[in-house]
Amino acid sequence: MDLRPGSATYLQWIGVELTADNRRMVYIPRGCAHGYQTLADHTDVFYFVSAPYAQGHQQGIRWDDPAVGVQWPLGPPASISDRDRQFPDLRPAAAR
Repeated sequence: MDLRPGSATYLQWIGVELTADNRRMVYIPRGCAHGYQTLADHTDVFYFVSAPYAQGHQQGIRWDDPAVGVQWPLGPPASISDRDRQFPDLRPAAAR
């Protein structure tokens, strides 16, 4: 999802299915967010980042933020980390 305020595609998102058979990958540029939902049990997810992990620098938005409207392929996720549950909406309720 594009989180760059000056971008022509601001707040737009796409969904891509990644499988061992289709061998696709996705590059997420700086200023864009990503989220994923595994479609099968016992799935391994691998990703690479451009900088070492720094806990104080992580950011996120809520997985079901109404300003974004992501349509998850299996509906609401069955399991969400405590950290991800605590992310705020992208825009405060007063700004919608």
